[in-house]
Amino acid sequence: MTSHHDDKRWVIVAGALIIQVSLGAVYIWSVFQTPLLAQFPSWSETQITLPAQLVIAVFAFAVILGGRIQDRLGPRLVGTLGGLILGLGLMLASLTSHFSEGAALAWLVGTYAVLGGIGIGMAYVCPVATCVKWYPDKRGLITGLAVAGFGAGAFFFAPLARALIGGGDYELFGIALFPLPQAGVFDTFMVLGVIFLTAVVLGAQLLRNPPEGYCPAGWTPPATASGTGSGFGTRTGSGTGFGTSTSTSTSSGHIGLHPNQVDFTPGQMLRTSTFWLLWLTYLAGSTAGLMVIMKAAPIWEAFGLSAITERPVPYEQFASIASAAAMAVAVLALFNAAGRILWGRVSDSLGRKSTLILMFLLCGLVLFGLDWMRPYPLYLLGVSLIALCFGGFLALYPAITADYYGTRHIGVNYGLLFTAYGIGGLLGPFLAAVLLKTTEGIDYLALDASGTLATRLFQLGDYDTAFLAAGLLCLAAATLTLGLRPPVASEDHEYNNISPEMA
Repeated sequence: MTSHHDDKRWVIVAGALIIQVSLGAVYIWSVFQTPLLAQFPSWSETQITLPAQLVIAVFAFAVILGGRIQDRLGPRLVGTLGGLILGLGLMLASLTSHFSEGAALAWLVGTYAVLGGIGIGMAYVCPVATCVKWYPDKRGLITGLAVAGFGAGAFFFAPLARALIGGGDYELFGIALFPLPQAGVFDTFMVLGVIFLTAVVLGAQLLRNPPEGYCPAGWTPPATASGTGSGFGTRTGSGTGFGTSTSTSTSSGHIGLHPNQVDFTPGQMLRTSTFWLLWLTYLAGSTAGLMVIMKAAPIWEAFGLSAITERPVPYEQFASIASAAAMAVAVLALFNAAGRILWGRVSDSLGRKSTLILMFLLCGLVLFGLDWMRPYPLYLLGVSLIALCFGGFLALYPAITADYYGTRHIGVNYGLLFTAYGIGGLLGPFLAAVLLKTTEGIDYLALDASGTLATRLFQLGDYDTAFLAAGLLCLAAATLTLGLRPPVASEDHEYNNISPEMA
């Protein structure tokens, strides 16, 4: 079943991008951090980081639930439900101002982190699982595209959130596009909730699974029962750069891209040592990447404020630093998105294993030098390279899951591997907060909810130890990846007779 369905494949990608751009706003938490601390000054660095940590963790574990449901009921229903839950969570988060400081944190965690995380997780898995089924011939590239929007979301929504919170122009790359009234931090949650609910629900209507037995025109799946199969399928006619590779096929009767292509159940996958090696390296990359991504704005604010001697810091100077911090979040979002496409495409040619090692080494080296990148252009370069590598992790690990464990249970299987990302979401911001060495408190002038200037306190800190720890994690992950081999399954799919050369 092939050609007449091929023209519809890009509709699936369009739906995936609409959904993922909205979900990717999870990375803009750092834009909210300083305004929330101004409203709740008794909150510690660890407390203000808690919603960011938990939304990532809940999101990752909700992927398992969403994956299981969408494997049975299809992506459209699950994506729609995810959008509704996400929108509701953010709308309810707008009520945080009605609570005392202690209760407000609990409310924000319950709405933004728990409800929002569940909605993101349920919606996120649908485009990923659907796209790998429609594109068995371009799995690395298409998983990169499917999650690129998630990385790019912060590019659009970080400047929007900053403009809504403080009032002023919506800017991209320093260009003022249109003015926005000051909504304040809490009403900004409401505005974003409405936007995300609408976009995710609409995007979900474009998703559907391919027909049973679907193959793209010109692509031949690997041989199954005997003979020779293609490691990445055989593309006939005009070439696409993926080429043809051959190897011994499995005897399982299942069809797939990788010569290991048995459709492992979740339980069978968990019994392979390969899964746990992948999980550990994914954890390391997620911890390092999310440490920087979720703290990008306050890190730059600390760098920028440390260079100003006037006290309190004038409003114009602080507003300029805050705007630059939001722009840093937006720029790294672009590189986060680009990394998902770039590294996914590279891995289709270079191989998943070699590409992973390259990304871990690059990310680790940049982290070792990030504390010295204090001029703003150098800071943008540093966080952008980290985001580029982090985006690659989010593209390669779903592709590897499909390569090694098949696509029949891809929703649940990748959901289980994705828990490493969730734990990384807890560890990364937590390590940044715990390893932060506070050096001094700096007074600055900012507009309060009534639009009048008020003095606020910013706790200046040194992140050097946190950067060093994250860099070491990346180097450790690169070393572990050297031992990566495909899982091996016997007739019962618990082991395999395939050699490790395709790693």
